[in-house]
Amino acid sequence: YDLELKIDGLKIVFTYEKGMLASAVTRGDGVVGEDVTHNVRTIREIPERLARPVDLIAEGEVYLTRSGFKKLNALREKQGEPLFANPRNAAAGSIRQLDPKIAASRPLGAFLYDVARTSEALPSTQSEELAYLVKLGLPVNSEHKHADSLDEVFAYWQKWNGDAREKVNYQIDGIVLKVESHEEQETLGYTGKAPRFAIAYKFPPEQVKTIVEDISLQVGRTGKLTPVAHLQPVLVAGSTVARATLHNEDFIKEKDIRVGDTVILQKAGDVIPEVVMVIKELRTKNSKIWKFPTHSPLCGGDGSIERVPGEAAHRCKVAGSFEQQARKLIHFAGRSALDIAGCGRETVRLLMEQNLVSDFDDIFDLTKDELLALEGFEEKKADNLINAIKIARKVSFDRLLIGLGISHVGNETAYLLATRLGTLSALNKASEEALSNIDGIGPIIGKSVHTWFAQVENQALLARLQKHLKIQKVTAPSYGHLTGQTVVITGTLPTLSREEAEARVRRAGGKATSTVSAKTSFVVAGSDPGSKLVKAEQLGISVLTEAEFLDRID
Repeated sequence: YDLELKIDGLKIVFTYEKGMLASAVTRGDGVVGEDVTHNVRTIREIPERLARPVDLIAEGEVYLTRSGFKKLNALREKQGEPLFANPRNAAAGSIRQLDPKIAASRPLGAFLYDVARTSEALPSTQSEELAYLVKLGLPVNSEHKHADSLDEVFAYWQKWNGDAREKVNYQIDGIVLKVESHEEQETLGYTGKAPRFAIAYKFPPEQVKTIVEDISLQVGRTGKLTPVAHLQPVLVAGSTVARATLHNEDFIKEKDIRVGDTVILQKAGDVIPEVVMVIKELRTKNSKIWKFPTHSPLCGGDGSIERVPGEAAHRCKVAGSFEQQARKLIHFAGRSALDIAGCGRETVRLLMEQNLVSDFDDIFDLTKDELLALEGFEEKKADNLINAIKIARKVSFDRLLIGLGISHVGNETAYLLATRLGTLSALNKASEEALSNIDGIGPIIGKSVHTWFAQVENQALLARLQKHLKIQKVTAPSYGHLTGQTVVITGTLPTLSREEAEARVRRAGGKATSTVSAKTSFVVAGSDPGSKLVKAEQLGISVLTEAEFLDRID
């Protein structure tokens, strides 16, 4: 085997023609990537000219040095700019800059590790291939090693999972194990996603110690209550964490988590903070057992709490509690639903406190005079809200379904229901079995939707809403440029809201989802894309700008 360090950076494909650097592109979807040649030219280790006039396509990783990352974040903090979460994000952000001066100002490095094509004879082993790259003048990580047994593999992994990992000036998150012989590599071949002759052997997630200072409840739109640990702030996997979900009562009891306990914290998938275990040896006499309360102000005054039968979840017993209803109204007026500009959190709560709004249809009965009587409302603000409400009276069927807050019904499910059933009347008459048999719905969602429409109070609400709304049909295209493709929208796009972009995906025949996976066709990324962009890059999924996305569906 050939053993190499897994550099936590951005994969780049380098092309040399007759020994001269012709292009450097991101991996993209494996066929089309983003041209970043102008920035790669600023990396000192990457030569413009090879030692010989060879035609070469090689793959490697561009990274930001760890020392440089610290200096870069210190400078950004001084300038009042948001900090990079980790060196990988900083490297990706640097290499994608339009201005090469920005990339040149940052301490970027690169290691190459694979020859995809060469006009010369290809070496017969992976180790010889790395030596070949070095002879051409390209940078290769010198810490790679040949191994003849799995014991040597494990020893190499243990070495780099220990102190050695902290002594190098680049971020690594594991090792890569490759079969040495190119002949055997060709025999082993590829799966649909990856080579069979290579595997990443990653290190465990970074774990840190912190203290549970308190546990509180968070109420969701459906009334479900989730316990949240308030932690002594701690840096883990590149960002400061002060909160972590504790999921439910059973999770807390199983791990015996108490207020005041010292706990081990990590990020699941390097993203979501989670409490791994309690360090009971450090438990003090002042630690307190936390019990799920029977009442909470979140459920409306002294509203009671009940455990959902057959589940580990708790919820507000009083369905119409103030906080729960406020969240429902905020969601109903939000961008993904009716998109009523000016009807945000503070406004909704103010309207509820003044007894002007208690349910969805009340919003459409608001008058300008009522608004002007409220604190903070002057002529223009009142006019704007009334006009926004007027615009919202014309709503597409799927957006209305999203706004109703039916459990398990998000953007994609609402679109499926709207296009398959066509009208509110048809959806109202559909049986649980018929709903469950719709491709993409299934029994859980089917039961949830049927139960919601079967409730008398919801039927009354729909009747009142239909007096105010003009519900537009949503028709699925028989064929579009994105037919059969799955798309994820992430970050803030220059001109489109996420909801508008997802609607365009669906109108083009595609499927818009919120989770990046191997099935994702491409990701549309705006500013501050977060972990979804990182996941897309890890999976080698094509990432488009808004302009490229619009070109593709035009």
